[in-house]
Amino acid sequence: MTGMSGHWRPALLSLSTALVVLAGAGACAKSEDGDTPAAGGAANSAGAQVAQSAAAGVPTCTLEQFGGTKVDLKTAKIGFSQSEKEANPFRIAETQSIRDEAAKLGIPKTNLQTTNANSQFNKQISDVEQMIDSGVQLLVIAPLNSDGWDSVFAKAAAKKIPIITIDRKINATPCKDYLTFIGSNFEEQGKRAADKMAAALGNKGQVAILLGAPGNNVTTLRTKGFKDQIAKVAPDIKLVFEQTGQFSREEGQKVAEQLLQSKSDINGIYAENDEMGLGAEIALKGAGKKPGDVKIVSIDGTKGAVQGIADGWFSAVIESNPRFGPLAFETATKFFNGEPIPADIIISDREYDESNAKTDLASAY
Repeated sequence: MTGMSGHWRPALLSLSTALVVLAGAGACAKSEDGDTPAAGGAANSAGAQVAQSAAAGVPTCTLEQFGGTKVDLKTAKIGFSQSEKEANPFRIAETQSIRDEAAKLGIPKTNLQTTNANSQFNKQISDVEQMIDSGVQLLVIAPLNSDGWDSVFAKAAAKKIPIITIDRKINATPCKDYLTFIGSNFEEQGKRAADKMAAALGNKGQVAILLGAPGNNVTTLRTKGFKDQIAKVAPDIKLVFEQTGQFSREEGQKVAEQLLQSKSDINGIYAENDEMGLGAEIALKGAGKKPGDVKIVSIDGTKGAVQGIADGWFSAVIESNPRFGPLAFETATKFFNGEPIPADIIISDREYDESNAKTDLASAY
């Protein structure tokens, strides 16, 4: 990200080293409330996502291959399905980024339908199906789960509606069931978190994992990456506890409290998102721990977690950039113009530690 001093490390899915900066709500389905800009929206435009150049030979999809019809986004009906209630700063920033970019492009508010599944998968499926029935011409989906989308795919395919998935991947066929996935390399995020944990602990100690919600590829890959990398770089670190905190601050706190009762000598906590890490911080304070007694490494890049580094509770935070609006609409524009779209569009995420947390706090969300 140009002009930022934070540490950058691209996800290892691209054969090219070049980075491309891509600058940057009702029908039957109930729309989300509120259009007021929030944290992570226009105020954070400097934090636009950076996409890696597609690797040579990677599968792509064109409008002709997909069998769709060219659409002018400025007059099109567009649906955005959010998976979780916006108590999580990641979700706030994600939804606002979609709204902000639509406004920037001149898309009327009445043409952008936004729904929220409130962490209920059946509701998300129903939301999306209702948007299809209402006549949307493009779908952007932040999926709650990676499986169970067959009914949506069937409805969308019948009307040749392209689906862009963001932040979590759907287990399906690109250019058939959906157009493309835009997001991070989650396994690489787990590896980077492991490297930070190993450094914080001097390559030895006992570590607990606060797992994300089951049923999606983010949890699976962040866990795999962390475990594989710890085994590789710090075999003397023992993973002695793991339990889901559902990507929630409240659940993360509860699980961390249980952890501290059974393993009061724990040295490190790997939280698969910042909200669980912040819950763990509350639990550590409640147990009488001091900053640094237990090292916390987490993933997301929220202001609360980055402030946690500055305050000594967190050792590092690996970013997962939620500002999908510019890249999602840029991708859709290219697709409707006939350009080839890669099956996966992988973004590069920064990281925070004690060297840059204070200076770069403003770029967190």
